[in-house]
Amino acid sequence: MQVSSTSVGENLKAVKEKISTCCSQHNLAPPNLVAVSKFQPVETILEAYQAGQRMFGENYVQEIVSKAPSLPEDIQWHFIGMLQSNKAKQLVSGVKNLEVVESVHSAKTATALNNACMSAERRSPLKIYIQVLTSGEESKSGCLPEEVIEIAQHVKSHCPALELKGLMTIGKLGDPNPEPYFALLRECRKKLAESLQMEETDLHLSMGMSGDFEKAIAAGSTSVRVGTSIFGERPPKQ
Repeated sequence: MQVSSTSVGENLKAVKEKISTCCSQHNLAPPNLVAVSKFQPVETILEAYQAGQRMFGENYVQEIVSKAPSLPEDIQWHFIGMLQSNKAKQLVSGVKNLEVVESVHSAKTATALNNACMSAERRSPLKIYIQVLTSGEESKSGCLPEEVIEIAQHVKSHCPALELKGLMTIGKLGDPNPEPYFALLRECRKKLAESLQMEETDLHLSMGMSGDFEKAIAAGSTSVRVGTSIFGERPPKQ
């Protein structure tokens, strides 16, 4: 059951308090909080916006393209779902305030996004995360850990309209011990930073969702994606 719109602000506050407590316990800087608004109506998203939330995440191109134009322009949209290369142009042209694509899983996808950004004449590079498959599940998208550096080098060398900002993973949903997935993503970041001669801390780690975001923060996540803890159970897909 979806929570009532009057509860969204309270839920958001509760999530932020949990994040603050976790960061205080581990002496960590607070991560970005991306409110995952998949299947949520515009009115519900506005409730979170009015409560101070600015980063929102969507999973489907058609959905984010339909919502974004009717919502405030200062929202920072994160695309977090599987992105087919042939939908990159629709995504970039349809969401003027697209901030990050977290689900780049191949050089082909990166190239498609770069070309879309060039065509749309974006004023600033589009930030991207490389999505890494850390659970080994064939049903999930993401590149293999050993492919991360190759994709990153392709972005750096051939995609001037993109800015590589970090890595993302989902892990195995419902696993009571998600630490192995988090540890693998940290290791990927370490190797990538060495390859690119960057500081590890200059690369974001997007990991952790409603069920495990506190564990993810403790494991070093710099961006968490939280949906049901803010909005309640998702309404059915229309």
